Amino acid sequence: MTVLVTGGSGMVGKHLKEVAPEYVYLSRIDCDLTKYDEVERVFALHRPTQIIHLAAKVGGILQNIAQPADFYDDNININTNVLLAARRLGVDRFLSILTTCIYPDKVDQYPLRETDIHKGPPAQANFSYAYTKRCMAVQIDAYNKQYGLKYNYLIPCNLYGEHDNFSDSNKSHFVTALIKKIIDSERSDATNIPLFGSGLPLRQFMYAGDLARVIKKTVDEGITESFNVAPKGQNYSINQMALMALESLNKHNWDITYDASKPDGQFRKDVSNEKMKSHIGDFSFTSFADGVRKVYNEIKKRSA
Repeated sequence: MTVLVTGGSGMVGKHLKEVAPEYVYLSRIDCDLTKYDEVERVFALHRPTQIIHLAAKVGGILQNIAQPADFYDDNININTNVLLAARRLGVDRFLSILTTCIYPDKVDQYPLRETDIHKGPPAQANFSYAYTKRCMAVQIDAYNKQYGLKYNYLIPCNLYGEHDNFSDSNKSHFVTALIKKIIDSERSDATNIPLFGSGLPLRQFMYAGDLARVIKKTVDEGITESFNVAPKGQNYSINQMALMALESLNKHNWDITYDASKPDGQFRKDVSNEKMKSHIGDFSFTSFADGVRKVYNEIKKRSA
């Protein structure tokens, strides 16, 4: 069996390589996924039996607001190219990683379930990006229906990890950016961290290494269902998470300041993990405090 991974140099890809080094990992150096001929050539070269599709054009909330067309064009092209090439080359299994941004901005009941995806439009802040990921779910379901395939997708909650983009805060996830702000404040002998918005929105975060383990388990056990991936009960406000991060790093007297001129984004989008549990059983997620310490210690070690 040959498992080919797109986005192999990204945050999740690097964690996946730690638990599944036998997979073949592609980065943008190996293939421009926005060009179909190049995708087909590289896929034909490796002849995978399964593809794990992690690659995407991603960015922070400000980039998504400022460049909606870029995010839409690139991600629609990438998703269509990899899926079309996989089908034409007879790839048996295809697993795509989506995002909880695909869910409606507001629903009547939380946590969100897989059946809620089309009950309303995504949040405006990530609208174009979110729709490209929602379209990927539609495309996979359509391929399965028309061609009798067993392709699937996982929908993880927000992620963070030591392999996130620490060099560009506009592209990193909130918890990653939070940890970087803490480290930057340490270096300047400050005892406060500045954050965007009001601090009120609720977020459900997961350590990226946990998603990598779920992906491997899904592949190893031949699971073809699509479902959310998230820890149960970890749904905190931005302010709570900032306070928890400071507490876990023994920075008890630090202050947090908020820039209300910056957008909050979607207020709430926590998802149910009941379907996940029905397919992979009990799964031990990394606690938020342990995950923050792990990422903080690793980044400090790299910069020592």
